[in-house]
Amino acid sequence: MAQVQFYGTGRRKHSIARVRLVPGEGKVVVNNKNLVEYFGKKTLEMIVKQPLNLTETLGKFDVLCRVQGGGTTGQAGAVRLGIARALLKADGTLRPVLKRAGFLTRDPRMKERKKYGLKAARRAPQFSKR
Repeated sequence: MAQVQFYGTGRRKHSIARVRLVPGEGKVVVNNKNLVEYFGKKTLEMIVKQPLNLTETLGKFDVLCRVQGGGTTGQAGAVRLGIARALLKADGTLRPVLKRAGFLTRDPRMKERKKYGLKAARRAPQFSKR
């Protein structure tokens, strides 16, 4: 028998997370490691679990995700968005709750590109009168 799966994609900064929700007992696996082992910080673990805690579905689904690119904070944000989108596919009635909390909004902030003539995006070379 085919197992029911719900997919969601999350992006933040340079991170991309492909999330799969499978009915289970609440395990969260990121890149074939458990959540604590992969992220290590309590705050990042909390960010990842926020949509599950808010909708009270923490023990109902196993979360399997592949995440690449960016840093740990961006990856945690990407996983959170992916989980929220997958939960929406699992149960459409959760939309108002997730939307009110801001978990369905893609954070558009990106790193600004470096411009020519400057040392960084806005950092100019040091000025000297002589």
